[in-house]
Amino acid sequence: MTQWDQLQQLDTVYSQRAFDLYNGDEFPMEVRHYLAQWIESQDWERASRDSSQAAFLFQVLLENLDNQFSRFAQERDCFLLQRNFRRYKQNFNKFQEEPCTLAAIINWFLLKEKEILNDAELALQVQTLQVQSAAMELESHRQIEKRLKDFKTRIEVMEHSIRCLEEQQDEFDFKYQTLHMDSCTEEEKNRQLEGLQKMLNALDKSRKDFLSEILAMLDAADSVGSSLINDELVDWKRRQQKSCIGAPDDTSLEQLEKWFTQIIDSMFQLQKFLQKLDELLGKMSYENDPIPIQKPSLQSRVDTLLTCLIKSAFVVETQPSMPQGRGPLVLRTNVQFSVKVRFLYKVPELNHVLKVTVSVDNTVKGFRRFNVLGTLIKSLNMAESMNGGMVADFRHLTFKDQKVGGGGKGINDLSLSVTEELHSVNFQTQFDYQGLSVTLETSSLPFVVISNSSQQQSAWASVLWFNMLCSDAKNKKFFESCSAASWAQFGEMLSWQFLSCGKRGLNNQQLQTLAFKLFGKEQNYENCTIPWTRFSKENLPYTNFTLWVWLDGILNLVKVYLSDLWSDGSIMGFINKGKERVLLKKKQHGTFLLRFSESIKDGGVTFSWVQYSNNGDPSVQTVKPFTSNDLKQIALPDILCNFRIMVAENVPVNPLCHLYPNIPKDQAFGKYYSEKTGEENPYLKYLRTKLVFVSKENGCADVREGPVSDLSTLDRDPPSSVSEVDEEDSVLLHSPENSPMFSSSTIDVSLLNSVLDNDGESLVPNDFAPQISPPPESDMDLLKEPLCPDFDSDRVLQDFTDSLNILNGQTFSVLSDDLGIINLSNGFHDIAYNMPLTP
Repeated sequence: MTQWDQLQQLDTVYSQRAFDLYNGDEFPMEVRHYLAQWIESQDWERASRDSSQAAFLFQVLLENLDNQFSRFAQERDCFLLQRNFRRYKQNFNKFQEEPCTLAAIINWFLLKEKEILNDAELALQVQTLQVQSAAMELESHRQIEKRLKDFKTRIEVMEHSIRCLEEQQDEFDFKYQTLHMDSCTEEEKNRQLEGLQKMLNALDKSRKDFLSEILAMLDAADSVGSSLINDELVDWKRRQQKSCIGAPDDTSLEQLEKWFTQIIDSMFQLQKFLQKLDELLGKMSYENDPIPIQKPSLQSRVDTLLTCLIKSAFVVETQPSMPQGRGPLVLRTNVQFSVKVRFLYKVPELNHVLKVTVSVDNTVKGFRRFNVLGTLIKSLNMAESMNGGMVADFRHLTFKDQKVGGGGKGINDLSLSVTEELHSVNFQTQFDYQGLSVTLETSSLPFVVISNSSQQQSAWASVLWFNMLCSDAKNKKFFESCSAASWAQFGEMLSWQFLSCGKRGLNNQQLQTLAFKLFGKEQNYENCTIPWTRFSKENLPYTNFTLWVWLDGILNLVKVYLSDLWSDGSIMGFINKGKERVLLKKKQHGTFLLRFSESIKDGGVTFSWVQYSNNGDPSVQTVKPFTSNDLKQIALPDILCNFRIMVAENVPVNPLCHLYPNIPKDQAFGKYYSEKTGEENPYLKYLRTKLVFVSKENGCADVREGPVSDLSTLDRDPPSSVSEVDEEDSVLLHSPENSPMFSSSTIDVSLLNSVLDNDGESLVPNDFAPQISPPPESDMDLLKEPLCPDFDSDRVLQDFTDSLNILNGQTFSVLSDDLGIINLSNGFHDIAYNMPLTP
C-alpha cells in the first residue's frame, strides 16, 4: 500500500490535515494522486542535493504529466482533469532551471505526509493504551443503559401486576360481601368459604409478591443511583474541573440528564405503587396483611433514594467566569460575571416553577467578604438551554467588597495572599412535586476574586493549582497547606495551557526539556514533585521572576502572536542549548529553529541558525529574543522573511533558508507573510522603498521592507540589561567600539569572529532605530524637490544632515546599487534607506 493510500484511509481529523497540506498551488493534489506510486518510488531527498538527478526526475515528471494528459484525452468526463494537467505542466516548467528546488518541495510534502501518518499512528497507540479504561467506561455506560431499560420494563410489568391485584381484591371483596346475602345450605356456605379462603390466600401471595418486587426494584434503583451519583456524576465534576484549566474533556450533561430523568421517573412510579397499596389497604385488610408491615420501610427507602437523586441532580453547569477574563474561576470586583446552574431531572411540568436564589459564601473566617449584586433570583426553564435542559443562567452578577470592622477588609488569619483566598457562590431552590418536598442546594467550584488586573496572573496560578490537585470543592483553605504536584500532573496541566492558547499541547521532548530545567538530569521524572512555592513564589535561579511568570509570559505570547505557528508545529519551543547545537550542526547551511527564550520575563521567542565557514566548520548563531513589544509591530513570519545580516561590502543577506529539519522557509511560513509582492502590492506602483535596521552589536542586522513613512517611526524598547539576558542565548556587546560594523562600510571577518563565543554562537539583536525628530520646515523643503539625473544627491543629503547635526559627527557612506541605498552610521544603528534617484 502506498503512503498516499494510507493517508486516504485515516480518520477525518488526519485526512483533513492531508487535505489542508495540499490546499496551495505548490504541489497539486491531483498530481500527487495520479502519480502516487512513481512519486514515492523516487529519492527526492537526494535529488534536492544532486542537480543531475533532479534534472532527470524533472524530465520524467513532465513525461508522466504528458502521459496522464493523453490518458484523460481518451476518456470521457475528464475534460477538467485534462485542462488541469496542462496547467500543472506549465507551472512546473518554471523549475526548468532549478530542478533541485522542485525536488526539495516534493520531498517536503512527502515528509509532511509521514508526519501526519506518524501522528495518526501515535494517536492510535495512545488510544490503545487507553482502551482498557475507555472500554471499562463504555462497558459501565452500557450496564447503566441496560439496567435502566430493564428497570423501565419491570415498571411496566408492575403496572399490569397492580391492576391485576386490584381486580383480584375487588373480586374477593364482592364474593365476600355476597356470601351472607345468598340463601343456601350450610354445606354450600362451607364450600364458598373454602373458595374465599383460597382467594384470600392468592390475594395475600399477590400482595407479598408485589411488595417483594418493589423491594427488588429498590435494590436495583439503589445500585443504578449509586453508579450515577458516586461514579458518573463525580467523574463529570472532575472532568469539569480539568476543563476549567484547559483539559479537552467532554463536559456535556445530556447523557447524565437522560439517566437521572429515567431513574427519577421510575422512582416516582414506585411511589405511586406504594400509594396504590395504601388505597387497597384502605378497602380491605386482614390478619397478617403484609402491606402495613412492609410498606413503611419501603416508603422510607423510596423517599430517601428519591431525595438523594433529586439533590444530586442540581449542579453548576458553567462555572463563574468573566466575559473578558483569563479563564473561568477568576473574577474581579465590580466586573460582571456569569454562571449557569442546571437541574438534571427534565420534566415539562416543572418548567418556570423552580425559583433559584444565588448568594455568596462568606463563611471562611479572615477572608474578604463580598456582596453579590444583580438578578439574584431566576427560574429554572427550558428556554435558556440549547438542548432544552432545565437551566437558570445568571449572566449579570457582580461582586462588591463588603466593608467590615469600621471599613477594613477582613484580616486573613492564615497568612494567605488575596489570590490564595478561595470563594464560592451558592444556589438554592425548593423542589415540590408529587408530594415530595426537597430543598436543593449546590455550589460553584472555588474561585479567586481580584480587585485589579495586575493580580490576574497570580490568581490564574491558584486556579490551576487547586483544580489540578484538589477535587473537594469545599476545601476553601487549600492553600494553607497545599500538597506538591507530581511531574506527571504538572506536565499534563502545562500541556493543557498550550493546547488552550495555541491549539497544540506539549510533546514528550518539550516536556523532557522542561523537566531537565526543573530537576536536572534524571533517569525518569516520575518521582519528582513541584511544590506550590516553587511554582508561583520562588524566583528561578539567576532571574527575578518565578517559574509561573516565565511560563505565563510564553503562553500569552503564543496566544496573541504565535498561535498559528505553534499549532502547525513550526516552533520547537522548549529545547536546551546543547540539544539545539547538536541538531543544527548536523544540518545544511541556513537551517534554523524557533524556541522560547529562558531569560525574558514576559515571554520571548528567538531563532538560531547554522552557518559554515570556508573550511566547513559549523557555527550556530542566535538572534536576541523578540518580545510582545516587537511582535505587535511586526509579525514573526515577516521578521523571518525579511531578516538580514550584513556580509562583506555591506551586502544584506538572509541567513535563514530551511526550518528544521529541512523545510524551505517560504514553504513553512509563506502563507503567513503579510507583505505582498509584485503587482499585488499597490505601493510598488508608486514608490520602491526599503528600511533596513542594522544592529551595531555584532555585525548582524534586521531588514524590513516597506514604506519609509510607516516603519521609520516604530518604537522599540531599549536593549535588556545583562542580567535579563540568558548567557546561553548570546554574547552581548555594550559599547559601539566593540561593534565590527561601527562606522564602517564593510565587515572585518576576523573582528566578527572575535565577538563569537567558543561555539561560534552570537546574538543578533533586533532593536529598531530610535525615533528621529522631524526636521524644520525649511529643511523638509529640500526633500520635497524632485530629483533629476544630474542632481547631486550625495551633496544635498550631506548638507541636510550637517544642518540638522543628527549624525553627531559620524560619517555616512553611499551604498552603490540601482536604488541609491544611503547608509547612515551612528554609534548604535545603521539605517539604510532605498531612495529612488528619479521621480
